[in-house]
Amino acid sequence: MADQSNPSDQPIHDLLHYPPGPLRPTYGPATSVQVDGGTIPARLGEPLIDVINRSGTELAQVCYNPQLGPIGTCDTCIVEMNGRLVRSCTTPVEAGQNVKTAVAAADQAQREGYDRLMGRHDFYCTICDNNNGNCTLHNTLGLLKIDHQTTEYKPKGYPKDFTNPFYRYDPDQCILCGRCVEACQDVQVNETLTIDWTSGNPRVLWDGGNPINESSCVSCGHCVTVCPCNALMEKTMLGEAGLMTDLPLPVWNAAIDVVKGVEVSTGMQAIMSVSEIESQARDGYISKTKTVCTYCGVGCSFDVWAIDRQILKIEPQFGPANGISTCIKGKFGWDYVTSDKRLTSPLIREGDRFREASWDEALDLVARRFSEIKAQHGPDALAFVASSKCTNEEAYLVQKFARQVIGTNNVDNCSRYCQSPATAGLFRTVGHGGDSGTIKDLEKAEMVIGIGTNTAESHPVLATRIKRAHKLRGQKLIVVDIREHEMARRADLFLRPHPGSDFVWLSAVTKFILDNGLEDKKFIAEQTVGLDDYKKSLEAYTLPYAAQLTGLSEAQLEDIARRIAAVRGGVCITWAMGVTQQCGGSETSTAISNLLLVTGNYGRAGTGAYPLRGHNNVQGAADMGSMPDLVSGYQPVKNPETVERIGREWGITLRPERGLDNTQMTDAVLDGRLKAMWVTGEEMSLTDADANHMAKGFEALEFLVVQELFFSNTCRYADVILPGAASLEKEGTFTSTERRIQRLYQALPALRGTKPDWQITTEVARRMGGLGATWHYTHPSEIMDEIARVTPIYSGVSYERLEGYKSLCWPVALDGTDTPLLYLNGFNFPDGKARLYSATYQPPQQPTSAEYDLHLNNGRMLEHFHEGNMTFKSAGITSKVPEAFVEVNPRLAAERGIESGSWVRLVSPNGAVRLQVLVTERVFGNEVYVPMNSPKAVDAVNRLTGRNRDSVTHTPAYKDTSVRMEVLGDVGENPLPRSNPRYYKPTPQMGVNAPLKWAQPWYKMPGGDSSSPTSGSGDD
Repeated sequence: MADQSNPSDQPIHDLLHYPPGPLRPTYGPATSVQVDGGTIPARLGEPLIDVINRSGTELAQVCYNPQLGPIGTCDTCIVEMNGRLVRSCTTPVEAGQNVKTAVAAADQAQREGYDRLMGRHDFYCTICDNNNGNCTLHNTLGLLKIDHQTTEYKPKGYPKDFTNPFYRYDPDQCILCGRCVEACQDVQVNETLTIDWTSGNPRVLWDGGNPINESSCVSCGHCVTVCPCNALMEKTMLGEAGLMTDLPLPVWNAAIDVVKGVEVSTGMQAIMSVSEIESQARDGYISKTKTVCTYCGVGCSFDVWAIDRQILKIEPQFGPANGISTCIKGKFGWDYVTSDKRLTSPLIREGDRFREASWDEALDLVARRFSEIKAQHGPDALAFVASSKCTNEEAYLVQKFARQVIGTNNVDNCSRYCQSPATAGLFRTVGHGGDSGTIKDLEKAEMVIGIGTNTAESHPVLATRIKRAHKLRGQKLIVVDIREHEMARRADLFLRPHPGSDFVWLSAVTKFILDNGLEDKKFIAEQTVGLDDYKKSLEAYTLPYAAQLTGLSEAQLEDIARRIAAVRGGVCITWAMGVTQQCGGSETSTAISNLLLVTGNYGRAGTGAYPLRGHNNVQGAADMGSMPDLVSGYQPVKNPETVERIGREWGITLRPERGLDNTQMTDAVLDGRLKAMWVTGEEMSLTDADANHMAKGFEALEFLVVQELFFSNTCRYADVILPGAASLEKEGTFTSTERRIQRLYQALPALRGTKPDWQITTEVARRMGGLGATWHYTHPSEIMDEIARVTPIYSGVSYERLEGYKSLCWPVALDGTDTPLLYLNGFNFPDGKARLYSATYQPPQQPTSAEYDLHLNNGRMLEHFHEGNMTFKSAGITSKVPEAFVEVNPRLAAERGIESGSWVRLVSPNGAVRLQVLVTERVFGNEVYVPMNSPKAVDAVNRLTGRNRDSVTHTPAYKDTSVRMEVLGDVGENPLPRSNPRYYKPTPQMGVNAPLKWAQPWYKMPGGDSSSPTSGSGDD
């Protein structure tokens, strides 16, 4: 069994395979630097402080964080370089540098710089919630061994800001290092925070001086994470972390006075010793455990700080995908785990009610009924749905249970609802159904194109890297979407084609490139096949024809073609549900890949196809074979090698017939073929299209098992409900959109009455007898070992190789070598060449009409996830977005006589919902937009969507829906509260702008002998 120890103390050298955080700059040729007499290898242009840190020399550095880069505000990292004092963080490496860190002048300057910080911060470490061993300000005091401060502490006089539901800002504790500003401006790139250095009394500002909850702050948590002291803190930490931090305010203030008094007589180091003891005591009751986020598919990982089942905070630092970054959900959206709405006992239906049951009774009933239905109607009368929220190991067992224990291929997962068309398009053309590279490649690209993806809200941390590259490196950004979201506003080029017409403009652009000799001829000749037939398939897609169908002008189409063809530094294309949830999702995904092939944008850093996965483990659920025609690793069930491999491991012969997918299961129930289903962790009754039709299917089942955290809407139809464990309560692995496999550890004690999903599946299998009796798993690592044996692309995966923050991107060879960038040595076909595939346009099947005159678009919001079952459990998130609504543009609102807050009914051929209006410029023309998240099942957007499907994968065409709007006459409050950041205007600038600080008349560089603010700074 794998080592299950807490990985939080993992050495940093274990992480260097995938350095965390944003892409670092590319530095110059190799050189060396003399540091305190030693010769240290370096690169020209890199920050001198990085070389000093690599040398092992302990150097004070309060404002510097490698993931932020040089800031230059704290003046504690000053060293002597070639006889003059410089800030080592803002000084680039040059040949011939001789650095001395401990000479008297440098030591004095470091102490002076730190003493100035002390004048801005009230030290009461022993009773501070941030006294947890990782307070940079506290630790630097110990490093410099300062006993007495000479700069008197002066409160700034500003009130604490508690307005944000998740964190607070205390100006009197703020040292003005600017880390938070740097993170907000140039890592998250939300551009909300600034410091006005010209003010006589500076502080951190939100939108120039607004309360936090009345600003453009998206509550991503970057600022709190990077704060080196207690100025910015999670509210869940306040009064909770320390032995004495929950003292009543008068007692707390008195305790501070005692601490300050002791410092005067004994010096700061003596009282520091007491605070160190108190800090170490916290290690005895605060657990810090690595996990992987359970929301979108970016794959953020971080430590969970907890006391028993009380979550104190989320601490990101070493995650290979995210580093210090999180979004509002990953940083603050964990209330659902400890919600009192959690299921804590199996439930069995009796008539119209449910009663609690023991686990033995519930599992016995499930096994008995499955056995009876299989015996009476055959194995294909049962179907199984794996969860994209569960682990790889759990998804693998669901499909193994279906195929080995039951004997059916009726198994699927929620990738059917979103990304199956992208997978199909990539398998057709390049042979692998996943992202071509990693987030680092998106950062490296010269151009990124986003098609039908609201990346900043659906994949927020990934979007930060694109925004950063666009802002700091001049990356070109093109967005093609029918709705104006943040990425569209930031784009160099934003195009708004007609709904469902992406295939047409993509084909026309590719044809133009080929017709005008702009293609990558060498790449096509050496690495592709099928060009002649492909060219013939494009003959109809002239610019005039495409302009007629898409609504884009011929000039716009030619412009985007020439822009793409002119790029030499790599093009990446990202896409999501705006493409895949159409009748032609597979065809459009194929067209995207064809365009990349024609322009030679595969197999190099900063190139490739990136179909962004929407759930934390939707990639993994598909990888694990939870599909009706493929077992783990996308191996066809009828492939002889696959049949032999699985037979050797499972003791069965795989059936060659394709089973039922999610969208076919309902029809099979209604026509009598399907009698029983087991749904694990999916809210199918609201997330499948045409929810009213789905409800009829569930009602017609003889037997339905639902495995869930809460009594969801789908649970209403169940015969047995089994309470599963949340991700923080179990171990396993997730696979992200990067194809990155990461391990999660149990961060909280199990909730009484629940079980991890892999245990539930295992216990039912054992009760079924036969081959199920051979299931003897005792830990998820054993399941992963089996996965590796039967899954070539996971063959080198093990828990040992995933220990701590280590990760692997599939395919993973038997020796553990992984593949962060695909296609370096050819494509995944026998001849190693990609296929230029002749796809076919599939136009929308439900265009607007006289009766249904509005096009309905739908999708995610930043604050919520999917239908909202998890995020509506957070009071803070719900305060930002409490309800669903319908976005209407101002012109349409004026025509219909409605305003924000007006109640309307949207009616489609499939159903109706009642919503309030939000008037916004984000939507255009006769388009309306409804978020997926709704606290009321009766008003979920999928009451409106229909049964149109992708022609290849059967993915519902959620985006191919037309509605009419009935104005109801009532007007209520605006459905989007004023605390929502969408109302406010950010204040963009380049980082914290330290040179402006240096230019102030009150500033002088420590140790300098000149009043010039840049004297000896090393920045010129």
